[in-house]
Amino acid sequence: MFLVLSPAAFAAEGLDTGDTAWMMTSTALVLFMTLPGLALFYSGLVGNRNVLSVMMQCFAIACGASLIWVIAGYSLTFGEGQLFGGLTGGMGKGLLAGVGVDSTSGSIPESVFVMFQMTFAIITPALIVGGFAERIRFSSMLLFSMLWLLVVYVPVAHWVWGGGWLAARGFMDFAGGAVVHINAGVGALVAALIIGNRKGFPTTQMAPHNLPFTVAGAGMLWVGWFGFNGGSALAANGAAGMAILVTHLGAAAGSLAWMSCEWLRFGKPSVLGIVTGMVAGLGTITPASGFVGPGGAIIIGLSAGVVCFFATLLIKQKFKIDDSLDVFPVHGVGGCLGILLTAIFVSKSYGGMGLPEGVSIGHQLGVQALGAVATVAWCGISTFVLLKLVNMIVALRVSADEETEGLDLVLHEERGYDI
Repeated sequence: MFLVLSPAAFAAEGLDTGDTAWMMTSTALVLFMTLPGLALFYSGLVGNRNVLSVMMQCFAIACGASLIWVIAGYSLTFGEGQLFGGLTGGMGKGLLAGVGVDSTSGSIPESVFVMFQMTFAIITPALIVGGFAERIRFSSMLLFSMLWLLVVYVPVAHWVWGGGWLAARGFMDFAGGAVVHINAGVGALVAALIIGNRKGFPTTQMAPHNLPFTVAGAGMLWVGWFGFNGGSALAANGAAGMAILVTHLGAAAGSLAWMSCEWLRFGKPSVLGIVTGMVAGLGTITPASGFVGPGGAIIIGLSAGVVCFFATLLIKQKFKIDDSLDVFPVHGVGGCLGILLTAIFVSKSYGGMGLPEGVSIGHQLGVQALGAVATVAWCGISTFVLLKLVNMIVALRVSADEETEGLDLVLHEERGYDI
């Protein structure tokens, strides 16, 4: 026997079927960004001895983060009350207590909201994989990622989206400039510094082994980002529509800006450059996506392509830090840039949605800067401590011989490609 709920029943419960359908679709799109989008994007960028290891890391993080989110992450982010002096929410919804068929979050079932937010908790630690690719031990990666989710991601998400202290100050981060991109970028940078450079870096060229993988993954990320940003409106409305439009424009502008910088500097545009510019544009427009108009989005995307391009050169060539897949210069720098530019282009004079009554651009810029600095500091210090702690339990890095042999065979006894 099947239970049939009529539209009237949904209306009586405060649910909107259109909002619910859109949020379920957005949830699927954001999960699609990690599996298979990010897994393909990253695995194409590494050497052919490490393809499966990167895919395995993304897959395992998705599984582990899902359980951590249900057990404690959701409650600590969005639960009522406070723990640790307001660092997180309470544990009243631990193991999703009280989240049932009838519970709602706005106009959608709470179960859908839980799942949508879970996909963000999945992709953020998965992005960090790009900072230590090709040399980290799988067991230490998994332990670090789960601890990082609880210690770094959850508090910052609570501050911004769960009614924490940044939200109280009017901090604007529509879909995760600080929560996702600054966090992931800083986490990857610290991990790259602590774990150390890959064997042979920077003197040995470490070219991507399969750019078609990377381009396919990039396309999936672009499409999935419509759910990432558009879904953050939590409704099928004009805000979601505008978020999707400006997201697309940010990606397009970022791609062309990065490609142009590369073309001018090195004489030829590359496929790797245009897809990396796309990610930079998407990461930078993310915090602004619910607040700015098309004109602001194009400027933000162009700025992202240029700034993140030169940040990548600085990190790799000047400082010789082996952030393997450029997570910090693309996501970390892009996230900071987007957070700051949100304060400017949200203004109605620049085509944005407008600042709250009585709030100036200067004041909002100060709030945005405070949030960015707080996120960098919390993530940087916490990530450092967690990596040192994990290294005391299980070695972070494989041996030099194991690194040469490749993690696919050494850690998983499998090969993605004949060598």
